[in-house]
Amino acid sequence: MRQWLHIPLLGLFACSLAHAQSDALTVEQAWQLAEKANPMLSKAEAALLAALGETAEGRAVLFNNPTLSFDMGRRRIQDGDQGGSASDWAVGLSQTFELAGQGRARREATDRALAATRQEIEEARFQLRAEVERRFVDVLALQAREEIERSAATLIANTAGIVTKRVAAGEDSKLDGNLAIVEAERARSQLGELQEQLVQARAALASVIQWPQAGLPKVSGSLSLSETRYTLLDLLKSMQSRPALRALELREQSAQRRLDLERAARYPDVTVGITQGKEGGLSSRDRITTLGVSLPLPLFRQNAAGVGRAMSELTQNSIDRAATQRNTRTELMALWERLEKLKSRVSRTQDTVLPRLEENLRLSQSSLQAGANSVAAWILAQRQVLEGQRD
Repeated sequence: MRQWLHIPLLGLFACSLAHAQSDALTVEQAWQLAEKANPMLSKAEAALLAALGETAEGRAVLFNNPTLSFDMGRRRIQDGDQGGSASDWAVGLSQTFELAGQGRARREATDRALAATRQEIEEARFQLRAEVERRFVDVLALQAREEIERSAATLIANTAGIVTKRVAAGEDSKLDGNLAIVEAERARSQLGELQEQLVQARAALASVIQWPQAGLPKVSGSLSLSETRYTLLDLLKSMQSRPALRALELREQSAQRRLDLERAARYPDVTVGITQGKEGGLSSRDRITTLGVSLPLPLFRQNAAGVGRAMSELTQNSIDRAATQRNTRTELMALWERLEKLKSRVSRTQDTVLPRLEENLRLSQSSLQAGANSVAAWILAQRQVLEGQRD
């Protein structure tokens, strides 16, 4: 009897994800680290300061600041035989008022620009979380693969050692011994290649989350599929609530208000001023109060350049929003179709392929014990089970 064939093959192949150490990251912890230190998200949040400044300026009571003026002069007076000098002075205050609703358009434009910036920050956060999760799953999957490859390498190495002893004892052929040795070396090579991939994946994850510790991060979690609780129609309906699309919509609205502002700027602003001063001769001083109103005539400059730039900005924002909506819908439908196909593939592998491969391994083991099968056929059955678990 070939007692060494009673090695628990399938138990060694099983992938245990509970091996993670206490310091292994969960996906939630990875998200938190990335949101605290990722430079791309920090840059997006820094743009909020500029938007807040523009909003505060747009919400001012008056867009133009008042102007304070002070004039003082020295007058030399000759009155008959008398002569002398006197000081004249005047203090004035003037204010320019917008007459065509520019203030409201400016406030609405800056408010929508601020809301768009907040949505862009939220989109940056979602994109960062998606990237972190993708890198996280890469590491998690490779860790699981390493478990499989390590167990397979150990099993095949033990098998090769036993076969080598049996060849030396004349119980197996030299061909069987060579096959077992080659298979063991292949298993060690595949394990080494996978470990290199795992190091690269951990380094990519560390870069995204700005890993603060020495060494590379390890992760813990589950790769099991969760039941889908939404349909494609639900996703298409909720598409408009995506921060990126909402931000583009707000940018378009802001551009429309800026166009209104530039068009209103073609109308002249009125400046009202009041001045008070003293002037006169040697014997008497007069207090003079002056009220002035000035209105520029829009004959040569009518803000055509500002209106043109605003129209161009509005057109570009409209094109961007429409294109992003179409692309998002197309991408969403493509991802949904891919998801359904992947679920079908995984289901077929788990429910149909793996059970039959494991059955083949048991049958091959029984045939080998009975002397009706070769070591090569049993190694082939082992390899097929391993490939099925990798899939």
